[in-house]
Amino acid sequence: MASQSSRTRVVGMRSFLIIWGGHVVSLVGNSVLRFALIVQAWTNGQRATDVVLLSLCALVPQILLSPTAGALIDRVSRRTALQLSDAGGLLAVGALSAVYFVDGMRLWEVYLTVALVGAAAAFQYPALSASVPLLVDREQLQRANGLLASAKNSAEIGGPALGGLMVALSGLGAILWIDLASFAVALCAVRLVRFGPEGERIAKPAGARRRLLAESTEGLRELWRRPGLRDLVAVDFIVNLVMVLGYAAVQPMVLARTGNDAAVLAAVNTSIGVGGAVGGLLLAAWGGPKHRTRGMMLGIAGMCLTSQIAMAMADRAIGWCAAIFFGALLMPVVNGAMQSVIQTKVPSELQGRVFGAVVFVGELSVPIATASSGPLADHVFEPQAASDSGLVHLLRPLVGTGPGSGMAGLLLIAGVCGLAAALWGLSRRTVRQIDVLLPDLDSPVPSTAAKG
Repeated sequence: MASQSSRTRVVGMRSFLIIWGGHVVSLVGNSVLRFALIVQAWTNGQRATDVVLLSLCALVPQILLSPTAGALIDRVSRRTALQLSDAGGLLAVGALSAVYFVDGMRLWEVYLTVALVGAAAAFQYPALSASVPLLVDREQLQRANGLLASAKNSAEIGGPALGGLMVALSGLGAILWIDLASFAVALCAVRLVRFGPEGERIAKPAGARRRLLAESTEGLRELWRRPGLRDLVAVDFIVNLVMVLGYAAVQPMVLARTGNDAAVLAAVNTSIGVGGAVGGLLLAAWGGPKHRTRGMMLGIAGMCLTSQIAMAMADRAIGWCAAIFFGALLMPVVNGAMQSVIQTKVPSELQGRVFGAVVFVGELSVPIATASSGPLADHVFEPQAASDSGLVHLLRPLVGTGPGSGMAGLLLIAGVCGLAAALWGLSRRTVRQIDVLLPDLDSPVPSTAAKG
């Protein structure tokens, strides 16, 4: 009976799994190319600033364009929205490939390509998230969201490993061809799937079409006018802020506490990717918590207790790896629950804009936290650790002493703040009882019902 039920679930997700498979291939291809471009940027002048700038070129366009991308997604069919993301990346990498094979490649051209790929990626999360309810039944939403999370984390593990091998064996030219092929696979996967009437038609807003800029802010207004969603996104912003603030200190903390042992750092980084991939697969098999917002808040609390508070208190590799593994394991549960809440409570014609707004609000904290973490570690927490003074002195029984203990203190404080945000979310009736106060909308008929 259990086997029959499992087969039924898989058949019911067939259309989604086709698109998911193309998405996995595209993510791996992008991860391989990103690794190769980082190597290219570093070898160009061996300046850390070049590598950091490369990351910012990918992140900033995605954040800034997400609300506008969401508005554009709601103006076209879901199939077209997915194709826009993949086709944009294909054109950007294609242009870089042409430049590389014809006249070599300059660093500014790498930055421009990465920025264009980041702009195309602004379409990807809102388009995929808004398409999922059209591809699976409502009870499968958290499973599908878990598979999307596992795809991302698997690519983050396998991409750099494959990229390192290919840089050594074949060079950048072959990697560019592979990434182009990965975008083509993703485009073909979208073409193979029938979305049903709701996914094929072009959304037409009521009344006269407004300007794109006005539509771009609708997702933010929609979140603001619904207290449950507003509080949920507020918790997400705070948690992203404090967790990135803490996580940015993890790698230098590990290096400082191990005497620059790169093998330990590699093990910690691998534990993050493996934990996220396993967590996504477990969510896909489990189906997610019945009370989604409570599950989300408890998941955040668990992430803060393990990957931040417990990690700050650990003093050796096995403790760090275990703590960050379990924190990463819970992340797909948190993200999957939040995605499914929006997928079931926001009208389909608004979901592109709302998911674009969620990306904008959530990811806006990343550059803020990243820019703040280094100066706080270098000029506040580590000096306090060295002089055994200030807040780090009070935390000494928990984080120990010596190099890296100041950064451990910063990580611990970030974890406590994240835990407080989760408890605040649980205390809010608008979040805790969101299913009562904001009932689910009627879901559209998934494409599988049309033999997709």
